[in-house]
Amino acid sequence: MSKSPPALKSLIIRPAKGWLALNLKELWEYNELLYFLVWRDIKVRYKQTILGFGWAIISPLMLTVVFTLIFGRLGKLPTDGLPRPLFYMAGLVIWRYFSQALTATSNSLVGNAALLTKIYLPRLLIPLGTILTGLVDLAIALVMLGVVMAYFQTAPALTALLLPLLILMAAATALGVGLIFAALNVRFRDVRSLLPLLIQLWMYITVIVPFSRIPERFGHWRYLYGINPMAGVVEGFRWCLLNSVAGTTMNPPWALLAVGVPTSAAILVMGLYYFRRAESQFADIV
Repeated sequence: MSKSPPALKSLIIRPAKGWLALNLKELWEYNELLYFLVWRDIKVRYKQTILGFGWAIISPLMLTVVFTLIFGRLGKLPTDGLPRPLFYMAGLVIWRYFSQALTATSNSLVGNAALLTKIYLPRLLIPLGTILTGLVDLAIALVMLGVVMAYFQTAPALTALLLPLLILMAAATALGVGLIFAALNVRFRDVRSLLPLLIQLWMYITVIVPFSRIPERFGHWRYLYGINPMAGVVEGFRWCLLNSVAGTTMNPPWALLAVGVPTSAAILVMGLYYFRRAESQFADIV
């Protein structure tokens, strides 16, 4: 006697309510898709390019040269006693990761409209993949920074072991801000034009002048500069790598990080909340 086929199960998908509905278990179940999205983005970024991964080296290197000439030699801006190329490159390496991750995250939903409208997947998976993709470029740029440090006969300090925590903070900030802009970009395409201007202004107030040059007359109020989470990340990156350089006047940026870490966490929570609120409409209007 033949067996009857098993009954088919129905899966009903309903929009989540509130950011507390964030399903980490579901995200983990789609980890293979996350890997595919990251690998696809890496291949697309360097597809049909002559230099390939070389752009991860050339971009921060050229920016370092420009910053050194304009703000260092011509502008005579202080660098906390560090050689100008080291000062600027140490800040630009982590800033470039942040800016690329923020830009890619903000454009991720619009760029993956086919995925949003044709199949089901946790929507958060798409911007999360762009955050992880940028880590490849960051790793290559860090190797180049190590070469520049060797040229200046500078060995990384033991505090370099703290760098993963600063990278995590930069990633959390990029993801939080990026989720807000990604959700807005689905509805308002002006975001794509506005974002580069905002990132450029953000860079100028973060990378160029060290925190030590904010006037002492502001007292403890000057630590509000840490509300910009990337200020603590950039200052921390420089200090972690270069505090062993002779003649440097850098101090540990603990005060900036004390303000920046909770600010970064708050930005991430707000980004997740807004993203979850807008998620149910993505497929309809993208």
